[in-house]
Amino acid sequence: MTKIYEAAVLTQASLPSAAWDLTSFLQNAKSQIQLWGGLLLMLLGAAGLVWGGVLLIKKLMANPQSAGQQQGWGTIALLILVGGALGTGGWSLISTVGSGGQQTITDLGGGTVIAETADQFSGFLSGPFK
Repeated sequence: MTKIYEAAVLTQASLPSAAWDLTSFLQNAKSQIQLWGGLLLMLLGAAGLVWGGVLLIKKLMANPQSAGQQQGWGTIALLILVGGALGTGGWSLISTVGSGGQQTITDLGGGTVIAETADQFSGFLSGPFK
């Protein structure tokens, strides 16, 4: 006779917490918007890179008489550079640039402005001509 031994161990799978509070909702919304926004920026960057390449080829192959109807070299270079940067960087590139701006604003607002009273300027304003 064959005996079958079964070990019925019921373990609860680790599921993510189903928090229905405002903080969780906003955190999830933030991460989702960053994901979608980053992908949109990457798509726009790829489109700018392709369009910059098309304009570059058109400019190089164009008739010199139609030079006034074409984009300038600066525009083409910026399309290629910014398009390539956004196409590869996406959200992380924009976030890094934004954090640099935030650091500048923090430095400006951190008490680095020197204010002097009008009494200290009285000698400067009267000058040597009394």
